[in-house]
Amino acid sequence: MSPRPLLQVEDLVKHFPVRQGLFGRARASVRAVQGVSFNLQAGQTLGVVGESGCGKSTLGRLVLRLIEPTAGRVVFDGVDLGQLDAAALRAQRRHVQIIFQDPFSSLNPRMTVGQMLTEPLALHGLHAGRHRERVAELLQTVGLAPEHAQRYPHEFSGGQRQRVGIARALAVEPRLIVCDEAVSALDVSVQAQVVNLLQDLQQRLGLAYIFIAHDLAVVKHIATHIAVMYLGRIVEWADKATLFATPRHPYTQALLAAIPVPEPGLDPRQRVLLQGDVPSPTHPPEGCAFHTRCPHAQPRCQQDVPALGDPGGGQGHAVACHLWREIESPAALRPPPPRSDGQALRLLRLQSAFLPTSS
Repeated sequence: MSPRPLLQVEDLVKHFPVRQGLFGRARASVRAVQGVSFNLQAGQTLGVVGESGCGKSTLGRLVLRLIEPTAGRVVFDGVDLGQLDAAALRAQRRHVQIIFQDPFSSLNPRMTVGQMLTEPLALHGLHAGRHRERVAELLQTVGLAPEHAQRYPHEFSGGQRQRVGIARALAVEPRLIVCDEAVSALDVSVQAQVVNLLQDLQQRLGLAYIFIAHDLAVVKHIATHIAVMYLGRIVEWADKATLFATPRHPYTQALLAAIPVPEPGLDPRQRVLLQGDVPSPTHPPEGCAFHTRCPHAQPRCQQDVPALGDPGGGQGHAVACHLWREIESPAALRPPPPRSDGQALRLLRLQSAFLPTSS
């Protein structure tokens, strides 16, 4: 019998009204999230990927209940967050924290780092009488020095500011952290350092992550499971190895085929080009939302919404596609041919940015 999931999301829906006219009446609605369901176990990392506007960040905020859902439930460790009053929700938020995309705008420029880290400790009544010592511990945990507590956000680099954001999330000893594009604003080398830090913290503290990102190479490095979103729906879900080896949905295949490679001349991949733009979430297409861009679309795709079935025979690989059995994974995702020693060395140097450091 599998343990109870740390997080259960059931049929989550979020529509934002579009108000127009003199009286601000709702004339339409943006369907940001449409019927999303998944489970996440303690210590796992769910990578959520997709193009801009697919609902990734909205999903993260719904999990935190920073915004209220239109329908559906979010259950954290057996507690339905939608049923909590303000006081109970404030206490529960200690266990679910967020790291934002822009480390500068998410920090108060008028407060020192020490003040920012002390604030959640005081709010939740943690480590009373030893706030200064706890702040020093948090800074050291994320690779900063205790004396950095006296500095203001503008005195740090982008990577250091994101480490401060991570320290603030860790201050209240959470069990789940939502990383909302947490490394997308950083340089590649700094991204690697922050991702390695997140992985180290996960191993030491048993954290679970929802890691929202555009970069599939980063997601592959940190995630245990991956959910691919398109126009507010999860179109494919699988563990990392399965999704990269045998993607079933044509949208997933297109995303994976677009990942840059260090040796383009030896790239055996068949390029998958998507036509057109993402449809408006205010007026999404009928049937499968992806059919307007899918190279395999058939009349059935324009009429019926595909369910997120389980093609993996109970192994946890789910895909929302009518035609997945008829679509062969492109050669893009098969192992590349053996490289020469010189080519292998260049690839090793590129990949070494994501290897853990001794510091």
